[in-house]
Amino acid sequence: MLMHEFVVWAALMLATTAIVMISAKKIGVEIIIGVYAVLSVIANIVAVKLISVGGIIAPAGVIVYSVTFLLTDFLSEIYGKGVAGKAVATGFIANIIYLIVISVVLLWSPAPFMPPEFIDSFNAVFNLAPRIVLASLIAFVISQTNDVYVFHYIRQKTGRRHLWIRNNVSTAISQFIDTAIFITIAFYGVAPVLELIAGQYVLKLIIALLDTPFLYITVKAMGFSSEKH
Repeated sequence: MLMHEFVVWAALMLATTAIVMISAKKIGVEIIIGVYAVLSVIANIVAVKLISVGGIIAPAGVIVYSVTFLLTDFLSEIYGKGVAGKAVATGFIANIIYLIVISVVLLWSPAPFMPPEFIDSFNAVFNLAPRIVLASLIAFVISQTNDVYVFHYIRQKTGRRHLWIRNNVSTAISQFIDTAIFITIAFYGVAPVLELIAGQYVLKLIIALLDTPFLYITVKAMGFSSEKH
């Protein structure tokens, strides 16, 4: 995949997520928390596949997972630290359920008519899933909690001004923590860890910069001024 194609896909994902965030004004904040949990699970499913973006190697879930930081920043800004924390807890529980289900399914005997190559492919992919989800759970709790904490710490220092500062700084720090922990646990001994950490972090920073205008748009759509809020 070329870099400009990656940027286009990231922008489309961010735009879709922005629509979900704006819809919370009528539907309720629960829709954001639900989508947040879904994205965190999807990111773990597709993370098994490694992709190349302009020569940078990263798990396929890099875009999906990076968007979750936009959601927590939005929740922190509009609904407060408590609601953002509930979203993180919901995502954590959703991934535990996913891990349990996958672990049980892998133990079940397949139907006799299932092609052996299909079973082998299924097992090859999802046998790695528990390790990936475990890595994600550890990285998830630490990085997402840090994101909420840093976001509100900066907000206490800057007041309701400079939304772009707390959005980018909190996300950049948290993304590095997440990337280092996740890649090390999930791919140590399987893939080049340092290369993956560097590559995924670069891609996450690109998405972090892209999500800033979407955050401003959604905050304004909720009836708040980007300068005052």
